[in-house]
Amino acid sequence: MPAGRPKASLILTETERQELESMAHRSRSAPTLARRARLVLACAEGEDSTRVARRLRISPTTVWKWRKRFVSQRVAGLLDEPRPGAPRQIDDKKIEEVIIRTLESTPRGATQWSTRSMAKATGYSHMTISRVWRAFGLQPHRSETFKLSSDPLLIEKVRDVVGLYLNPPEHAVVLCVDEKSEIQALDRTAPLLPMQPGQAERRTHDYKRHGTTSLFAALDVQVGRVLCQTHRRHRSIEFRKFLDQIDSHVPAELDVHIIMDNYGTHKSQMIRNWFAKRPRFHIHFTPTYSSWLNQVERWFAELTQKQIRRGAHRSIPELEHAIQVFIDATNAKPKPFVWVKTADDILASIARFAQRTTQAHPE
Repeated sequence: MPAGRPKASLILTETERQELESMAHRSRSAPTLARRARLVLACAEGEDSTRVARRLRISPTTVWKWRKRFVSQRVAGLLDEPRPGAPRQIDDKKIEEVIIRTLESTPRGATQWSTRSMAKATGYSHMTISRVWRAFGLQPHRSETFKLSSDPLLIEKVRDVVGLYLNPPEHAVVLCVDEKSEIQALDRTAPLLPMQPGQAERRTHDYKRHGTTSLFAALDVQVGRVLCQTHRRHRSIEFRKFLDQIDSHVPAELDVHIIMDNYGTHKSQMIRNWFAKRPRFHIHFTPTYSSWLNQVERWFAELTQKQIRRGAHRSIPELEHAIQVFIDATNAKPKPFVWVKTADDILASIARFAQRTTQAHPE
């Protein structure tokens, strides 16, 4: 905040805080509106304007402007002021009718509205419906999946894993371990047609199967290097062989913290005995149904996107060679993923989602 300008008192009501948190974290909020909400929340916590500006990567003057706007106009002040233009042809009541119809009904013979089906039902143009939906963040054509964890130790496990990401222990290495099982060696039934100006790469929709392989991977979260091993199967014995490789690869003077999920091969008696004989290994399990908490899953996604999905492999060795080429390229210039969410942020997000689910289905 510029020197000499006194701060106006900023105190939030509980309703305003909930509304601002929703605006700040909702995935469909406009980026500028979400940033303003985060700005006000930070100022309400007593943070200095300079620190808020640095954290949100904006100028202190911007912080002062929207803080002052909120103090005078509250939440409504964070919205952009109306701009000049042609007058609206549809009033607020009609817009409300479109929104309610979109949220609380479906067209006959379909599971969701389209702009044209809604236009036909309401008598407006499909462009008018499109503008209304865009203004209120409605996307009936989209559908996403979710899974809430039922782990009774959810809070403890989230804090444990995130703590390793944000504050890794000294004289230790933190490894995210998992396996990508049954990677298919697929070959197209005809040669690929390469990309040309004005034409995308083309491939046949059908393919030939040449078997599968499983990839065991350990991602060093501090460095970004990946240690991998391929096997034709993914039983406990293969996982133990991979652990042997980790044990020989990591210097003996370092502790090893392994983050992994609750897959059966990770908890078999053979694996329990292996860990019991090696006290420098410390195991940290992710919560049930929370594989997104394991950073190696993000690396698997890059492997799939950049190497496997569009590849054509005529045999398992050819597939495994392509995977090794990707691993070598990753390790030549390693770049760790940057974890920014705190455990409190994650748990608060889960709580909000669970509350919305309960409110949508009170029974």
